[in-house]
Amino acid sequence: MNDILQKEILRYIDQYVNPKRVAVSKKFPFLKSTIIFLRCLKRSIQNNMDLKLKIHKEKSFFENTIASHQTVLRKLSNNLKSMNDNSGNLDFRLQENKILNMKKAAEKLNGIIIKPGKTFSFWHTIGNPSAKNGYAEGRIYLKGKIASGIGGGLCQLSSFLYWLFLHTPVKILERHPHSLDAFPDSKQNVFSRCTATVLYNFMDLKIRNDFEYPIQLKIWFTDDHINGQIMSVNNTLQEYNILEKNHYFIKTKNRVFQYNEIYREVKKNSEIIKIEKITANFLQILYDLKDEYIKENSFEVLDFNNV
Repeated sequence: MNDILQKEILRYIDQYVNPKRVAVSKKFPFLKSTIIFLRCLKRSIQNNMDLKLKIHKEKSFFENTIASHQTVLRKLSNNLKSMNDNSGNLDFRLQENKILNMKKAAEKLNGIIIKPGKTFSFWHTIGNPSAKNGYAEGRIYLKGKIASGIGGGLCQLSSFLYWLFLHTPVKILERHPHSLDAFPDSKQNVFSRCTATVLYNFMDLKIRNDFEYPIQLKIWFTDDHINGQIMSVNNTLQEYNILEKNHYFIKTKNRVFQYNEIYREVKKNSEIIKIEKITANFLQILYDLKDEYIKENSFEVLDFNNV
């Protein structure tokens, strides 16, 4: 590891342990609900006034697939008993409700068309994930723990869309990484370490279609998988490959973190024309970091206790 990367990781650790900016809601907890309400209201007004967010749906789909992906719906792990949830055991009912919530949201997403220059907003498209709107209690992260909440599990859907968008010529306008990692995954599964968390009208996933043609979302479910495609009236001449670099587990005195960097490789006529850094992720892990897991995946573990 070079000095620049070490300083970057130390900066992330310092920000996590000693945040320079403390949210007003943390300074004055009794104002938290009011602050969130006002920010959500402001976002809602801005979105409703943004003409670039005016998109529509079609029942028929474009013929050309420019990106596709499939991932499992239920994340199961041998380390489930080590999860830091309130009950000590992961509630599988929340997993099933998560799938119901994803399917509910997908009804609003499936078939939407984003014209060139137009913007897609996850929340502006699906609306408020409330019980009144048919959403159930699913799994969420709350204060560093796995908990339950209405509409829980939609982060898996937003992360799925983010991965699809990364494989297309669109511009990511807003994306928020997770700060917690609850499930161990194999080193090859870069998708699981390339997430986009969302919180209704507070943290959004937004993209702008910079492709010269309209694009369309196609989403469907099987018993065990969510499937998605981004369709268009024409094929793109470029290919996109997502790469991971500098992946480390970092041990400190009280916590274990995961750090990685995500890059996008752009090809044209099978030749690499650009490699761009997309983001760096820094997460606290909630599972036991077992030696056999590290060895099986050839992960590198750094000891920052004395750094």
